[in-house]
Amino acid sequence: MPARPALRSLIADVGALGSPNADGVRVADGFTARILAIAGEEVPGTSYVWHTYPDGGTCFATTDGGWIYVSNSEVPVRGGVSALRFDASGALTGAYRILERTNVNCAGGGTPWGSWLSCEEIPRGVVHECDPLGMQPPQARPALGVFKHEAVCVDPGEGVLYLTEDHASGCFYRFTPAMRTAEGHPDLRAGRLDVASVGTDGSVRWLEVPDPQWTGELETREQVAEATHFDGGEGIWFHEGVVYFSSKGDNHVRAYDVRTGLLRVLYDAATHPDPILTGVDNLTVTCCGDVIVAEDGGNMQIVAILPDGTLRALVQIDGQDDSEITGPAFDPSGTRLYFSSQRGGTRSLGITYVIEGPFHEPA
Repeated sequence: MPARPALRSLIADVGALGSPNADGVRVADGFTARILAIAGEEVPGTSYVWHTYPDGGTCFATTDGGWIYVSNSEVPVRGGVSALRFDASGALTGAYRILERTNVNCAGGGTPWGSWLSCEEIPRGVVHECDPLGMQPPQARPALGVFKHEAVCVDPGEGVLYLTEDHASGCFYRFTPAMRTAEGHPDLRAGRLDVASVGTDGSVRWLEVPDPQWTGELETREQVAEATHFDGGEGIWFHEGVVYFSSKGDNHVRAYDVRTGLLRVLYDAATHPDPILTGVDNLTVTCCGDVIVAEDGGNMQIVAILPDGTLRALVQIDGQDDSEITGPAFDPSGTRLYFSSQRGGTRSLGITYVIEGPFHEPA
């Protein structure tokens, strides 16, 4: 898949949120929001029925100038992943399935080689590698560990993957592949899974997990006594040598610098002077280092943590307090932000939206 164009972030210039539109969505002046798909209903212009409980997602550029937005379904037994395809003008041109008959597909992550890693959030969950185009069959990747997965990201330089675990005593993992593919990408069929042990100074030691497929009695997260546990690991993203990840139980967003091996707290709702961000969950990072965090609960917002630590609310959904916001992702132009309300309030069991406006401009 083609590389994304170079962009410059304008998110620091986004103004205060206005009044809710007809769908209960609040955005700033200069931005518009609309519904793309509703769970249990046909996606407009197609015969494809959108999935229930949409969760993690991301966008992939396509060679025709368009893009694909993939979205997990956090449903037991019949979860999987759906995709929405757009042409170069942003018009929706198709909807289809790229993974089915999997279990509680929560978040995941895109890869530099153009695949989607969909994570099962069950005790014996695995990661499934999917083709956003739907042309290649999905592949289970148990070498990435068997545990209650949440999300995954790739360090393209080192060829290693980082993973979070959505459990009250979840761990922060690193996967190092045993080899590369013929194209030079990490081969996800075999490798070493490590778990992070964090010192009081923030230094991280990586310790090998002896039984990452959980074939014995001990669950994966319990196999290394020195492992550091995080309360509800959530979204994760790699950007310019830093792995950003959130943990919902303590409302923290952390940053792990792969060059120094140090882990620090980027955001703590308990100590921030303007803690409008709570229930931290799925996240993405812009070209310029804005960390975009979706709330599970909180005020049903997507909030940007700017590089200087300032917070900027980008959207809020009114009337859906029992839901959560999931799958924030920008299209290649950076002017469209896709996301879902997982349970959609009383209207449905999931609604997927798009906001259009000047989030970015060409660099």
